[in-house]
Amino acid sequence: RNVVGSLVEVGRGKHAPAWFEELLERRDRGLAGRTAPGQGLFLVRVDYPTALLTP
Repeated sequence: RNVVGSLVEVGRGKHAPAWFEELLERRDRGLAGRTAPGQGLFLVRVDYPTALLTP
């Protein structure tokens, strides 16, 4: 929900895409955008590269 809220701000032009990359690097939720509401958000699928699944 934190990621979605921040990406919405990027999509609306409030921040540049580079701002989001910086958020991920800093790992500080206080700098992030508003948390998106939980209604309507759900994880459909996760795809991992084959290299990560091979021991």
